[in-house]
Amino acid sequence: MARPLPLANPTNRFATTEVVYFEDGAPPATLEVHLDRSRTILSRNDSPDLGFRYSVNPYRGCFHGCAYCYARPTHEYLSFGAGTDFERKIVVKPDAPELLREAFASKKWDRSEVVVFSGVTDCYQPLEATYRLTRRCLEVCAEAMTPASIITKSPLIERDLDVLLAVHRAAGVSVTVSIPFASEEHARALEPFVATPARRFHIVERLASAGVPVGINVAPIIPGLNDEDVGELLARARDAGAKWAGSVLLRLPGHVKDVFEQRLREKLPLRAEKVLARIRETQGGKLYDPSFGGRGRGAGPYAEAVRALFEQTAKRMGFATSWAGTNMPKVARTPAPAQPEPRQQLSLFGLDAE
Repeated sequence: MARPLPLANPTNRFATTEVVYFEDGAPPATLEVHLDRSRTILSRNDSPDLGFRYSVNPYRGCFHGCAYCYARPTHEYLSFGAGTDFERKIVVKPDAPELLREAFASKKWDRSEVVVFSGVTDCYQPLEATYRLTRRCLEVCAEAMTPASIITKSPLIERDLDVLLAVHRAAGVSVTVSIPFASEEHARALEPFVATPARRFHIVERLASAGVPVGINVAPIIPGLNDEDVGELLARARDAGAKWAGSVLLRLPGHVKDVFEQRLREKLPLRAEKVLARIRETQGGKLYDPSFGGRGRGAGPYAEAVRALFEQTAKRMGFATSWAGTNMPKVARTPAPAQPEPRQQLSLFGLDAE
C-alpha cells in the first residue's frame, strides 16, 4: 500500500482558486488514480533540445517522486500541483494501446520512426504492474514493426524481457536506465521511491545478458552533488554490460525549483548551499535558464568542466555518448535467419506470460 505523504504543492499558476487549510492543516496526500480518455497517444516533439520526434506517455505524474523531475509543471495543466500531487495523483491512459495501434495503421505513419517511452514520466512506474499499458503498447510496436526506445528507472521492465526481444527482432529496441547517483543516501534523498542504484545496475546486467541493447543516463547531473559520481557510475555501467551513456545537466523549470530546493534543504542540509551556488554558476546566476539550446547544457567554466569530465570518461571506457539528450541511441533490429509474420512472432516470446 502506498504510504501517504504530507501534502505540499507550490501555488498552481494556472488554477483559478487556491485552497488554504486551517486548524489541523492539510490532509495527507494518498494515491489517487485518474483516467484520461485522450483520443490520441503519440506526442510529436519539435524541440531542438531533444533527440527524438515521437513519444508515448501512458501515465502522467509519477510515483517515484524525484525532486528534480522536469515534468512536474505539466501536472499544473490538469489543475493539480507540481509537488505531492505529481507524485500521488497519477493519470492513467487506459486506451493507450488501442490508440497507438490506430496511429500505426495510418498510411502516413513511417515505420522507420523510433517511438520513445516515455518523454515525460516513467512508463514503468508502479501502476504499470497493474495496468500493463507499456507492455501492451510495446506489443503494438512489435506488431507494427516500429522501433522503440525506453527510458526508465524501474526493475519492472525486467517483467517484459519477452516483449522487448520481440520488438527488437521485429524493428529494433533500446533501453536506457537512468542512474544519476552512486550514493544510495543521495538517491534516497532526491529519488525517494525509486530502486537503489545497485538494483538499477542489476537491470542493466539483466537486459544486457538477455540480448537487449541497453545503456545508462547519468542524468541529471546536479552540480556540486553527483558530478563527483560520474567515473564510478560509468565504470559500473560498463561492467554491467551497458553500450552507451548519456547525460544532461539539471533542469529546474517552473515550480520544480521550489520542490527541489525544499527537498535538498530538508534531506541534505549540509550540501544545500554548495549545490545551489554551483547550479547558479552554470545557469547565469539563476536556478534555471530556459533558453533553447542552453537548458540541460548549462554555461560557464563549471558546466564545461562537467561536460568534459563526462565525455572524456565515457570515451575512455568505450561508450557511445550523448550530452544534453541531443542524440538518442541508434536502434537496430536483431537479425534473424527467418522472420515470421509479426503476430506469429509475438507468440514465440509468450506475450501472455508473466
